[in-house]
Amino acid sequence: VQLQASGGGLVQAGGSLRLACTVSERTISRSTMAWFRQGPGKEREFVAGARWSSGTTYYADSVKGRFAISRDNAKNTVYLQMNSLKPEDTAVYYCAAGWTVILSNLRNAAAYDYWGQGTLVTVSS
Repeated sequence: VQLQASGGGLVQAGGSLRLACTVSERTISRSTMAWFRQGPGKEREFVAGARWSSGTTYYADSVKGRFAISRDNAKNTVYLQMNSLKPEDTAVYYCAAGWTVILSNLRNAAAYDYWGQGTLVTVSS
């Protein structure tokens, strides 16, 4: 299984970006997928996730109401729509996938078996 992340870039505060994560070799329809990020000098943190078998989504408090995770089953791709971006959102964003992630571990990076390569998001003030 391979994950290919894309869509990062430089944006001004208040702007928007959409990240994409395309999964190959296995359908996402029953996966748990998440976006994590790692800012300069910070540890990797959970941003958003979804259990696609139920369609339930989860968000970190810091992005709730601004970010949205979604999917396109036909493209086997997961998206992270990021609106009202802030300088503190600057980070490398990683997508992650797993097919045996239990709900209590959804926000735990160690629970995921497969990772994309990361895409840099820079938000200028």
